[in-house]
Amino acid sequence: MTEPVLIEVCVDSVASAAAAERGGAQRIELCSDLLEGGITPSLGLLQAVRAGISLPLHVIIRPRGGDFCYSEEEFDIMRRDIEIAKRAGADGVVLGILLPSGCVDATRTRQLSELARPMSTTFHRAFDMSADLQNSLDDVSQAGADRLLTSGGEPDCLQGTDAIAKLVKSARGRIHIMAGGGINAGNVAQILQRTAVSEIHVGLATAVQSPMLVRNPRVSLGKAPGREYHRAQVLEESVRELKRAIAQMPAKERGER
Repeated sequence: MTEPVLIEVCVDSVASAAAAERGGAQRIELCSDLLEGGITPSLGLLQAVRAGISLPLHVIIRPRGGDFCYSEEEFDIMRRDIEIAKRAGADGVVLGILLPSGCVDATRTRQLSELARPMSTTFHRAFDMSADLQNSLDDVSQAGADRLLTSGGEPDCLQGTDAIAKLVKSARGRIHIMAGGGINAGNVAQILQRTAVSEIHVGLATAVQSPMLVRNPRVSLGKAPGREYHRAQVLEESVRELKRAIAQMPAKERGER
């Protein structure tokens, strides 16, 4: 019997993690600063989320925003953060390192994957910014990663379905391909039908207003004006809606795992 598609929800708070679990997610990816694409969360956040959910918990290992070409100092931070995640009870880490040429840094990826064991390793969407997706797939697989997160080198999965489908075929038996980027209840069926992936990565965050009654519109501490008064949170119903959209698909059109 075909197992249901695995849903991984990306969160940046205890509340979002708990909502995702209640909604039926099967795995959590924990990040901080999702406006930067996600960076390594604090130990306090990691511990609180680990204590608050029973789902498998994967932690992003990304010391800063920006590109994925890291200095020796930054690589050392990544090693330290993997050890911290392991001690804190994480089930997996999510990382990605590129060379200036746009190729996967296979040597460092292998070192981090080995350090992470027995935790699982996912190579994230740094892959989508690499020079050649097929070559990068080989590099990531040979470096020991268990899973590859990708939008097919496109802004979102819907635009990258053809490339994702090719990656799924090329990767069979070597590494899991997880589609991620712009997936929602409205397009998930189309993406699953076209790609045959068995795992998807979603954000599903909904904007919520700040409870602040007094606001100073002249001052902003971030790059985006007014950001201090806006938050984003995963809602339980958003996850349930996604699961319903998948459940309505004929079983033969879902990915198998």
